[in-house]
Amino acid sequence: MDRAEKREFVTGLNSVFQSTGSVVVAHYAGLTVAQMNDFRSKMRSAGGTVKVAKNRLAKIALQGTESESMQALFKGQTLICYSEDPVVAPKVASDFAKANDNLVILGGAMGSTALDANGVKALASLPSLDELRAKIVGMINTPATRIAQVISAPAGQVARVVGAYSQKSEAA
Repeated sequence: MDRAEKREFVTGLNSVFQSTGSVVVAHYAGLTVAQMNDFRSKMRSAGGTVKVAKNRLAKIALQGTESESMQALFKGQTLICYSEDPVVAPKVASDFAKANDNLVILGGAMGSTALDANGVKALASLPSLDELRAKIVGMINTPATRIAQVISAPAGQVARVVGAYSQKSEAA
């Protein structure tokens, strides 16, 4: 990389660290090219991104951001995963790490909160924003159907009483 490319890389990473919902840092030593491509495609389809990080440049890019506390994680062969949704990157990285022992999650950050490996796994266990939205819509919709059932119940009872009297009078 020449100096201009490095400057561009640092600027891009700095904007990523400032704007994303969460960042996961992991070691990838031992992953094959096919496994890495598979990991990238899974992350991309979920709405996240995977980049191999040059440690020195990543540490420079972290300066002045809320995630500055995770500089110590950048040692060895590291990659970063990030996404706008705070749950997507940790969830995909944790799932991939379960299947592949060579991907070792070191930690990460969610805004100004530094996460260790257990924090990333805990974040991965949370539902995504889309799942939360679906649950909220379901919760809002449920009372409306219950109200409709309660309102229609007295009318149904009246109709059954009238039907019973009509059957009684026909039988007599």
